[in-house]
Amino acid sequence: MSKKNPEYDFAWCPGCGDFGVRRAVEFALNDRIKETEEIIENTVVVAGIGCSGNLVHLLEDPQPFGLHGIHGRSLPIAFGVKMANPDLNVLTVAGDGDFLSIGMEHIAPQATRNLDICSVVMDNGVYGLTKGQSSPTTDYGVKTTSTPYGKIEDKIHPLKYYLTIGASFIASGYSSKPRDLAKLIQAGMEHPGFAVVHVQSPCTTYNDTYEILKGNAKKGVPGLMYDIPEEYDRTDRLAAEELINSPGIPVGIIYEDKTRPSLTAETNRITESVKSRDVAQLLSDYDF
Repeated sequence: MSKKNPEYDFAWCPGCGDFGVRRAVEFALNDRIKETEEIIENTVVVAGIGCSGNLVHLLEDPQPFGLHGIHGRSLPIAFGVKMANPDLNVLTVAGDGDFLSIGMEHIAPQATRNLDICSVVMDNGVYGLTKGQSSPTTDYGVKTTSTPYGKIEDKIHPLKYYLTIGASFIASGYSSKPRDLAKLIQAGMEHPGFAVVHVQSPCTTYNDTYEILKGNAKKGVPGLMYDIPEEYDRTDRLAAEELINSPGIPVGIIYEDKTRPSLTAETNRITESVKSRDVAQLLSDYDF
C-alpha cells in the first residue's frame, strides 16, 4: 500500500530488502529528473511477478508510468515499449526467480541486441511471494518448501552469466545502502545499452542473509560483500572476469562497455541508410 495507491493491499514483510531497492529507484529517478530536466512521465517501469514485481505499485514521489507484466516477461515487454518509443527511459524490476528462472531465456537476446534499458534484479535466493521455494540462486543443499531434502541443483552465478552473454553494463549492489544503490541504477539508466544492476536484497522471512552479507565481528562472520577498489578498471573485460571469479560479492560497477552501439543507435543507422518505399513499390516486388 502507498499514498498513491491506497487501494492496493500488497505488503512486504518487515525488513525486506526490497524496501531499500524501492527507495534507491526513487532516489535514482529524482536525481535523473534534476540532471536531465526530463519529466517523470518519460520513464516507464516494467515489473515482473513476485514480491519485487510489486515495486511498481509502491513507488512514492512523482511517479513514472508503470506496467505490471506477467511472470518472467519484463524484458520482452520492455523491448516492446522501447521499440514503440525509443526516447523513453525504460527500467525493469524483477526478482531472482522471475528474472533468472522463467525469464532467463529473454536475457541473452536483449544483451546481444544491446537494448538500451536498465534492469534492476532483486536477489534474495528464494521465491518469497510463493512461500519460500528454491530459486536459481539458492545454494546447493539448502532445504526449502520445494526442496525439503536439500536442493540438488547447483546455483547459478548471475554476474558471470551477464558477462558471458554480453551485457554491456553490469553492476552489483546492496539493498541496505539505497543512496549508493541509487548511483548504480542511475548509471545504468544513463548507459547507452543493456544494463543490469544485480542487487543483494535479503528475504527476512525465508532467507535472511543480512548477517552473511554484512558480516558480524562478534560472531566471527567476515561478510561476503566488499567495495570494488577505486583503481579498478571497469572497462577491462578480463579484469571483470577475474573480479567475478574471486571469492565474495563485489559491490559497484563491474563492467561497462560504451563502445558498442545500442539497439536504438543501430536501428537509427539502418533507417537512415535505407530508402523508404511506398505501397505500390512494395507490391511491385510480388508477381501476381
